[in-house]
Amino acid sequence: MEQTSGIVHESISARVKKLISDRILDGSYPAGHRLVELSIARELKTSQAPVREALRDLEALGLVESEPFKGARVRRVSERELQEAYQVRAMIEQHAAELGADFLRGNTSGLQGEMAAAHLAAVAGDNEKFSRHNAAFHRQIVEASGNSILLRVWDALGAEIRTQVFLSQEKLSPLEGEKLHQSIIDALQKGDGEAAGRLLREHLLGFAATIGAAGEV
Repeated sequence: MEQTSGIVHESISARVKKLISDRILDGSYPAGHRLVELSIARELKTSQAPVREALRDLEALGLVESEPFKGARVRRVSERELQEAYQVRAMIEQHAAELGADFLRGNTSGLQGEMAAAHLAAVAGDNEKFSRHNAAFHRQIVEASGNSILLRVWDALGAEIRTQVFLSQEKLSPLEGEKLHQSIIDALQKGDGEAAGRLLREHLLGFAATIGAAGEV
């Protein structure tokens, strides 16, 4: 019976973690937002224990920070951190494209669908939806690598994704990278992981450079 209780508790904690994470990533909980265990527990009709566990996990992922006697808050991400996250993503996605090229050869309809959905969101001015589909586009490539460690590290960089809506609004047009995304799809459709990886690296390092340049203004 104790084992069953443990599984139930873990399941509740996982659901709480996902809900809080989703709210951080879509901007419902902005940077600096205070995360009160008791309030969240009451809203979700659960005890504080799974909420506390979820917040610890999110702190380990870099989405949340806590201070003694002040509780937990959504962590603020600096432009330097954001720039560094894109530099790391560039290396991850380049390698993922090389590993996943055989799997994606002639099998890029999922990528094409995410790019089309991102385009429609950008045209409609829905930056949150654009960010979600853009992230899904890149994540599919990492998933295709078949390397669970690469995917785990990529997911751990989620702290930068939640700021992407703001950055795309203020510093880059959401449609600016669309032609490059199509070139990446075309390379993967042919199974050319080296070309796709190079394009992904250039794309993400270019974004990192733009962030750095904007921070110097």
